[in-house]
Amino acid sequence: MLIKTIQQLIGNTPLIHLQIKVPKHSHIYAKLEMFNPGGSIKDRLGQYMIQDGIDKGKINATTTIIEPTAGNTGIGVALATQEHHLPTILVVPEKFSYEKQTLMKALGAKLINTPSEDGIKGAIKKAREIAAETPNSYVPMQFENPANPAAYYHTLAPELIQDLDQPIDAFVAGAGSGGTFAGIAKYLKEQNSNTQSIVVEPEGSILNGGPEHPHKTEGIGVEFIPPFFKNVQIDQTLTISDADAFKYVRQMAAQQGLFIGSSSGAALAASLKVAEQLPENSTIVTVFPDSSERYMSENIYQKP
Repeated sequence: MLIKTIQQLIGNTPLIHLQIKVPKHSHIYAKLEMFNPGGSIKDRLGQYMIQDGIDKGKINATTTIIEPTAGNTGIGVALATQEHHLPTILVVPEKFSYEKQTLMKALGAKLINTPSEDGIKGAIKKAREIAAETPNSYVPMQFENPANPAAYYHTLAPELIQDLDQPIDAFVAGAGSGGTFAGIAKYLKEQNSNTQSIVVEPEGSILNGGPEHPHKTEGIGVEFIPPFFKNVQIDQTLTISDADAFKYVRQMAAQQGLFIGSSSGAALAASLKVAEQLPENSTIVTVFPDSSERYMSENIYQKP
């Protein structure tokens, strides 16, 4: 395959049938989003939001792009703005992985860190302050932008239907900004109203009504209810401990040769719980958003 830009490789990632023991002889399929050129599912989002801004006249050749991010979206945005030669400022809480922040800088973005204790809300506030002081700037704002769920509705979700070519009994995915889950769940429900939509969060996230507190699972977990959830049916929310998420990170590497991140481990843990609830021989689809390689500095494979 001959390509002219690395951005042409975004999307059409592999779907793997996991060769693991699943309750009730069911089957789990996982979309391997680490095969995007920027290493995560958020390459799709970065590309889609920047193109949407260009199409709507919000971005021109000299616009400065400013975005609050936990990391992967920043990489995806930087990859997209690099193609259009747009100056980019990414606002990242200090706590997020060193590898992700290094990759954002390598792509040419300027990073501004906010205090870890302020969480993503602090990064959002800072991004808006910078935008107010920067002429001809644009904040795509993944947490509010309808292009977020639309990115997955129009790309990843149709790929699942095309790749699998069989009814999907349950869709299981984590939520950070909520766009991935909302976009895919909406599309799959339109194709088959019987498909269950199960959202995954770590302990310390608030979707199941628990208290907010820090967690080691990166990329998912919310400090506020994503606005995209207003227009999507959620059949169940599963809260997964850090211990379970990291257990499956280690298991996938040792048994399947898959280097997955902690949010993927949480998604797999939840998928196995869902299999216990469904009838025999059910089909469960999930998403592995990124790889473990960008979390090595956090000792992702270290046993407790």
